[in-house]
Amino acid sequence: MPDLWSDLVSCLDLSATPSGDDVFEGRNLRLPYSRVFGGQLLGQFVRAATAGIPDKSIKSLHTVFAREGRTDEPIRYRVHRHHAGRSFATLSLVAEQSTGVVATASVSLHAEEQGPHRQSVAAPPELLSAEHKVEWDLLPWETRASVDLDDLGAAPPEFEFWMRTPQVDPALAPALTAYATDLTLIGTALLPLDGYAQGGNGTAFVSAVTSHTLWFHRRFRTDEWLLLRQHSPLLAQARAYGRGDILTEDGTLVASYAQEAMVRIPQT
Repeated sequence: MPDLWSDLVSCLDLSATPSGDDVFEGRNLRLPYSRVFGGQLLGQFVRAATAGIPDKSIKSLHTVFAREGRTDEPIRYRVHRHHAGRSFATLSLVAEQSTGVVATASVSLHAEEQGPHRQSVAAPPELLSAEHKVEWDLLPWETRASVDLDDLGAAPPEFEFWMRTPQVDPALAPALTAYATDLTLIGTALLPLDGYAQGGNGTAFVSAVTSHTLWFHRRFRTDEWLLLRQHSPLLAQARAYGRGDILTEDGTLVASYAQEAMVRIPQT
């Protein structure tokens, strides 16, 4: 398997298709899975949106996943512009393969403006030391956490981890961060359930993300430490809901996210 970091950066480099400027194509990560990872779709949606409105920065992204994406076929992103004013722009995107629509997204973009600054959020803890390093197959960069999402014991539905990518163009920060936010919210929702953990998907339970939303508040870099702090207030009717904030090491809130996922646990 190729180096996942370089493979991911390459996947985020979308190409315009001959059918027009508003259609872009992205290839899939070379992973040993039969379906496209949702984080890849989120990252490519971000890149397609900023390619469609290059003079503004992405402010929010709401994605609905329609069906599994096939890994053996590139994904086409169709951009539909609804409004492009001096300050704000709105558009929708459709991710397609030959089997049909894989996912859709609604996006808002904003030209940077100056104004008062205020935030009300708990300061991040001190950066965890290297002995708290964790490795997840889908995150090809440094990650540190003090809670083990694969622990089968019961714990509060709260989880946070630090991450830092290799040095990379800051323009890729929103896409790389979108990619990262798709990985651990289901595991966070399962923490209070004794005997269940993130690694049990496909065996102890079946899960799939149904919708995912991100808000980007400020410019930031991913090759500096970021804290992803998340909480799941609800698991009900075979659906899990979770949300999170992303802070820099000095405590600046730079992005937020939320996710709903199907989580089916067999009833005994």
